[in-house]
Amino acid sequence: MAALTSPISLTLKATSLLLLLVIALPLQTQLAGAQECSTQLNNLNVCAPFLVPGTSNPNPSPDCCNALQAVPQDCFCNTIQIAARLPSQCNIPPLNCPTS
Repeated sequence: MAALTSPISLTLKATSLLLLLVIALPLQTQLAGAQECSTQLNNLNVCAPFLVPGTSNPNPSPDCCNALQAVPQDCFCNTIQIAARLPSQCNIPPLNCPTS
């Protein structure tokens, strides 16, 4: 029992707790950022009518533009990069979209 309260044991426990905090804090921050990104991307639903091929009004609404402007660039870019990887992860040919 004396070993549990020794200075070495207490130092080891404190070091372990500090290590856990160092690992957990960035992970929690990353998860919070991912949740915020997800919420901002969900707000882009107002843009859906302007993304459908053959739409009668191809110009986005002010609500769509405002929602798009509210999405941080890194969130938007990371989402596009993830989406671009999906075909290969699903074992289907990569997308080859022409630009117009």
